[in-house]
Amino acid sequence: MSLEDKLQQASGAAKEVLGKVTGDKSLESEGAVEKGLGKAKEVIDNVKESVEGAVEGIKNTFNK
Repeated sequence: MSLEDKLQQASGAAKEVLGKVTGDKSLESEGAVEKGLGKAKEVIDNVKESVEGAVEGIKNTFNK
């Protein structure tokens, strides 16, 4: 979870809310997409970290 991903999610959520409040569907949609991209990046980072951990575990098993 990088800070950049969290900031993208927060920024997207803010745009989404502002779009809803002002009735600006374009801004609302832009915010929803930005929030979704931040979440997707976070999930990808988590999967990457899990795979790297599994690879290290396998390497350690063979190096014993």
